[in-house]
Amino acid sequence: MKRRTSVTVLTYAAALIVAIGCIAPLAWTLLASVSPQNDIVAKPARWWPSELYLDRYAAILFDAESAVGRSFRAAFVNSLVVGSATVLISMFVGVFGAYAFARLQFPFRRTTLMIFLATYMLPQVALLIPLYLILSSLGLLDTTIGLILVDCALVIPFTLWILSNYFATIPADLEEAARIDGTTRLGALFWVILPSAKPGIFAAMMFAFLLAWDEFMYALIFTSTDAAKTLPVAIAEFAGRYTTDFGLVAAGGLIASIPPVLIALVFQRQVVSGLAAGAVKG
Repeated sequence: MKRRTSVTVLTYAAALIVAIGCIAPLAWTLLASVSPQNDIVAKPARWWPSELYLDRYAAILFDAESAVGRSFRAAFVNSLVVGSATVLISMFVGVFGAYAFARLQFPFRRTTLMIFLATYMLPQVALLIPLYLILSSLGLLDTTIGLILVDCALVIPFTLWILSNYFATIPADLEEAARIDGTTRLGALFWVILPSAKPGIFAAMMFAFLLAWDEFMYALIFTSTDAAKTLPVAIAEFAGRYTTDFGLVAAGGLIASIPPVLIALVFQRQVVSGLAAGAVKG
């Protein structure tokens, strides 16, 4: 009994330490976003703001005359467009491609999938110059369409890998029974495989959106104006050459984190069940 109690105490203590480690940066970011600049850079550090300073949020969200606010709001819209389009395209390609890799038998099937995965594992800087030349030749530099294509090139291999492994865990007998009843292979995909793979699809969609939402390097190199600039680039530009408003960076980061957090909360149950099911069946 004593040993069990000790294990329980240690488990809760470890969980508490991990929780503090996860929450502390977020709490500090929140405090910095509502603290005057003098409090943020004060020595010794001030752990609580001397006054509640909300001007940064007002400038970012509502001030029509603020160049910083206009740039941030345009970048927010661009990120939503790029992230949503990337998810739609990558899931459309990923579902059909993953089904082919999971169910169809063709030469070099596994090798082809590994090649797709290898492209995802390549460092981004290795693809920077080729992608830049391709977008430049197509006239897609500084456009959201160009960023969508680049992000799809990063996300599609990931969705192919995740979904093909998940589709492989679904018993083939279900699909065969549907086909015996007269359903086509495409009908079996839509009426049998996809409903059974719903948790895995939600997980792939969430991770695809996060990859596109957080992408920084390509957005920095391939965009130059507010017409296509995304949030990571806009927030990075809050840092000036000689001075940086750390509170403004913190406020922008918190606002930028809202869509991913909402998606994670909405799809939390599906994502957890999908990962758990994949782990059990695998």
